[in-house]
Amino acid sequence: MKTFVIGIGGVTNGGKTTLANKLHKSLPNCSLVCQDDYFKSEADVETDERGFKMYDVLEALNMDDMMTTVNSWTKHSKDAETTRQNQNEIPRKSEDGVYFLIIEGFLLYSYMPLDNVFNKKYFLTIPYEECKKRRSTRVYEPPDPPDYFDGHVWPMYLKHKDQMEKAERGIVYLDGTKLEDDIYSFVYADIRKAAQEFTR
Repeated sequence: MKTFVIGIGGVTNGGKTTLANKLHKSLPNCSLVCQDDYFKSEADVETDERGFKMYDVLEALNMDDMMTTVNSWTKHSKDAETTRQNQNEIPRKSEDGVYFLIIEGFLLYSYMPLDNVFNKKYFLTIPYEECKKRRSTRVYEPPDPPDYFDGHVWPMYLKHKDQMEKAERGIVYLDGTKLEDDIYSFVYADIRKAAQEFTR
């Protein structure tokens, strides 16, 4: 089997986790890595001059650990395929001839070692007002302090998005205000088509 890595990036509360979980359940031989699982402890996250914890920067994440996880998955997938071949197992159907890995997170395309891993890259966007409204309904640990969205979260999103767009590298942009099922259907079909071409 070959390995096929999918990036699901985007703005906070843009629908990344929902989309990633749906794909994880529907794609065969699929694993999921979530960037949020690699946040450093609160004590290790720097504070800016306004007193805001700087969670929306790469330095707040253990990206080396995340990269180790991704590399371990790739090695395990290749080792599993070698074992299958050595044991003369019956080959899987052609549409299942790929190990899929979904990597979901808000800063996927700002970390260069990870950028070279992706076969397909998606990025969910939603307007400022919608994003702020959705964020206000979420409970975070630690909780967002007053003005945190306007003072840190949204400015950092715009900064990283601008950098990403200037270094455009085949990212497919998705409108996060559309129906979840419509977004999922489009991405699922796009991935399966790309995976079929990948295995030819």
